Amino acid sequence: EAQFRLGRMYANGTGVSQDDAEAVRWYRLAVDQGHGEAQFNLGQMYFNGRGVPQDRVEAARWVRRAAAQGNATAQVTLASMYETGLGVVRDDALAARWYRLAAVQGDASAQVTLGYLYDDGRGLPEDDAEAVRWIRLAADQGYAEAQFALGNLYFSGRGLPQDLGEALRWVRLAADQGFVKA
Repeated sequence: EAQFRLGRMYANGTGVSQDDAEAVRWYRLAVDQGHGEAQFNLGQMYFNGRGVPQDRVEAARWVRRAAAQGNATAQVTLASMYETGLGVVRDDALAARWYRLAAVQGDASAQVTLGYLYDDGRGLPEDDAEAVRWIRLAADQGYAEAQFALGNLYFSGRGLPQDLGEALRWVRLAADQGFVKA
């Protein structure tokens, strides 16, 4: 844990001069001991080319290791990589798999994105009821993007009965948080 914390301190310049190469060195030491957050952070360093040459394939390798240990942030990141094809071969089904793993842990961004995948039928069978279910879980956590999406579903009547009052309520909740699209 101490090696991971030192890596984060150097990456962020907290209490020490910011030094990406030194952050990578400490993350590698923590990774050698199986530290999941260090695996994720090392992946981010490769993804962004901080302290190491940018290498999205190597980034995916480290993020995948952290995701396999149950790190929800890593699962969302890996899902996004599969969704966009950055560092991996684009694969909507694998994206949906990793989003689901994070969503069941309560990650609101994964929940709303999983809802979108069900809504669009990308990587999963199109299913309006499942789309609403996952989007509502994120909206109920106060996640503004999901509140806006749920409002739009109420407005259109897709996956649930059309209800303009509920549409307005959910969109207003998103707007109150500063969600620009609302």
